[in-house]
Amino acid sequence: MTNLTVSTLNKVRVAKRASYDEATIHAILDEGLIAQVAFVHNDNPICLPMVYGRIGDKLYIHGAKATRMFKQLKQGIAACLNVTLVDGLVLGRSAFHHSMNFRSVNIHGTARLVEDSEEKYKALVAITDHLAPGRWDECRAMTPKEANATSVIALTIEQAAAKSRDGMPIDDEEDYALDHWAGIVPIRTEFGAAINDDQLRPNIPVPSSVKTLTQDS
Repeated sequence: MTNLTVSTLNKVRVAKRASYDEATIHAILDEGLIAQVAFVHNDNPICLPMVYGRIGDKLYIHGAKATRMFKQLKQGIAACLNVTLVDGLVLGRSAFHHSMNFRSVNIHGTARLVEDSEEKYKALVAITDHLAPGRWDECRAMTPKEANATSVIALTIEQAAAKSRDGMPIDDEEDYALDHWAGIVPIRTEFGAAINDDQLRPNIPVPSSVKTLTQDS
């Protein structure tokens, strides 16, 4: 088990909720689907949701070259990325002790534009396959025009921390004798049955990557 260095930037205030273990951090990143990416532009904070992919200790996001976000990030600025998985609502006997069961990761690093063509290709594969493993090989090949119009930003995990909560509400001791309901409402994310595009040609089967997501064999 490899622990990341703890600093004032990534230290979690409640120690029992924290993990700096790389395997734990990677597992949460691999299960998540959306990353909230934050940075500063013209002295203003900006946070945007992005799909992402991971290769080792690097996270990749992609988008159109012309967007404000990618014009800013490619300059090599500090950025923060968060992925959160919500597992349940935690409802206490008092409103004060309501919470959520969750697993989250905060990543701090320096964004950079991916200019090497091989790294860019691998990053685009990773981002696509993060959504549906194996999907890249089921799609038509990306054209040079599409590749040229797409920017890929890499963020090396320089500092990071996982934070989580599980279990029942923690109420004040005297409140356990009250007649107010308390407990957990689980939250589960699942994929529904695949829906064909209206313009799909006849007799095209659902691909393996989608079957794996929907557990439809």
